[in-house]
Amino acid sequence: MATDFAGWIAGDFIGLLQAIEAETGRDRSAVIAAYKGWIAQHGGDIAMLPMAWMNLAVELATSGDRAGAQICYRNALVLKPDFHPAATNLGLMLEADGDATAALAAWNAALQSDEARTGLLNQRGRLLEQIGQLEAAERTLFASLCTMKLQPDVIQHWVHVRQRLCAWPIFGDGVPGLTQAELERHVGPLAALALFDDVARQRLAAASWIARKLPTAPARLSPVSGYRHRRLRVGYLSSDFCSHAMSYLIAETLERHDRARFEVFGYCSSRDDGSAIRARVVAAFDQYRAIGALSDQDAAQRIADDEIDILIDLNGLTLGARLGVLRWRPAPVQATYLGYIGPVPLDELDYIICDNQVIPPAQASAYAPTPLALPGVFQANDSARPRPAKLSRAAAGLPDAGFVFCCFSNSYKMTEDMVAAWMRILHAVPGSVLWLPRDNATAGANICAKATACGVEPGRIIFSDRVPPDIYLARLGAADLFLDTAPYNAGTIASDALRMGLPVLTLRGQSFAGRMAASLLSAIGAPDCIADDLESYVATAIRLATDQAAHAALCARIGGDAWARTLGDIAGFLRGFEDALQRIAITATPIAEAA
Repeated sequence: MATDFAGWIAGDFIGLLQAIEAETGRDRSAVIAAYKGWIAQHGGDIAMLPMAWMNLAVELATSGDRAGAQICYRNALVLKPDFHPAATNLGLMLEADGDATAALAAWNAALQSDEARTGLLNQRGRLLEQIGQLEAAERTLFASLCTMKLQPDVIQHWVHVRQRLCAWPIFGDGVPGLTQAELERHVGPLAALALFDDVARQRLAAASWIARKLPTAPARLSPVSGYRHRRLRVGYLSSDFCSHAMSYLIAETLERHDRARFEVFGYCSSRDDGSAIRARVVAAFDQYRAIGALSDQDAAQRIADDEIDILIDLNGLTLGARLGVLRWRPAPVQATYLGYIGPVPLDELDYIICDNQVIPPAQASAYAPTPLALPGVFQANDSARPRPAKLSRAAAGLPDAGFVFCCFSNSYKMTEDMVAAWMRILHAVPGSVLWLPRDNATAGANICAKATACGVEPGRIIFSDRVPPDIYLARLGAADLFLDTAPYNAGTIASDALRMGLPVLTLRGQSFAGRMAASLLSAIGAPDCIADDLESYVATAIRLATDQAAHAALCARIGGDAWARTLGDIAGFLRGFEDALQRIAITATPIAEAA
């Protein structure tokens, strides 16, 4: 190199960077050579060498030399063990290479200031949660909060991990230095649905998340006055066009949209999991756009270029959501549906699609965005999906005799109050068992500990691993009564249970999440399976389990073609759904007159 790097004094590292950039013109091989030259000439400069090794590591990683980059990061850490940027980058590189153990070790070994230490703890907690080591994740996130109190993202993950573990009470003994109100405000949107049967508290948690995560966009991309299309262009935006509950619900709706009135677009940021349901959903769109690799702005521009009249977000505030796309207003009308059944107070959303059961008109003002009530039940369903034969008790691993209660909802929905109620039911029905999913060992242990505390033998609780969709459906037919969760009801699972002729008992609450199953049960003609308080819920479960005639009559009422005539009436659902879309569309001229 022409530049004499030995001439740069140790304290002038910024000058070194400027010199390298000026000399090399950002040619990567030249930059790498320059850093190596400087390091060779400044071997005794302990103050600046860690930064030089770090920058060389970044350049090597960018050029594809990942092994060399890792060596450089480790050299930086040998010289400066508390150099947390190097530890963070090294751990992320090891994680990307599939070595979670080494990544965790790198973050665990670094010595840091409080600020840096919480950053590494948070990376460690995130990865532990991701790979299913939930107990370690919970401890790590709690340690981070004990060091730096008000970290909303850490609170959100800590609370939800505790929900998944059934670690009751969910807030434990609290976090030193944080009030209960501060914890509740930052629990995160999904956790809030299972914690609070209160729309205002759910909305506050959602608003807090949106304020942190979604800066407003600098421009609107769609015209306020709408477009001039012969057919309404409806776009569906989702990261769940794969083997996901939402896709199993909406597939037939996408297929059977009235093409004389609607043109259907799909905007997909899903992974391609190779599933049959993904292939079916993708084939159902008139126009399919893969936007996973696009920025929010570029994805929004793609939607605007397609002149979408109504954009329907199918994620809401769930994993993989692309609400940043909606902030650009790529469509004149924007609604959220199915993915998240709670308030989504995003200014750019116009409607949340619901029905008058899940959001009664008297409660509409508590929600954001504005509720758009369908004339029947809010939930789309798939009548084309084959209904498998019921699984035998023996094949399901159940006892031959005795009443079988079940709940296949996720463990984070299983609150301490509901599990205590289930134990009261088991105690009152001799020989009965409760069939639950094995989501994680700690949740199972905590549920069994609750059973013991309630005087119920833990052996009466049967845990089963999650299984593929068709086997899961067949399993539902082997149980006698589905015990719903509250305040976050089953949605897709409740509909699947009823499809298989399995009665569902629900506790109706105040929020959308707490009224889903009641909407389904009302539609299928089983209002007597809707309880409005916990005592009635327990009493109804005991009555159905001990009165064989009453249980048989209920099964007959919801069995046969009852599901197909009600929840599975896709033609009837579509009439109401499409009419609702037609009502909210903004068009420059009446559709019938448009060219």
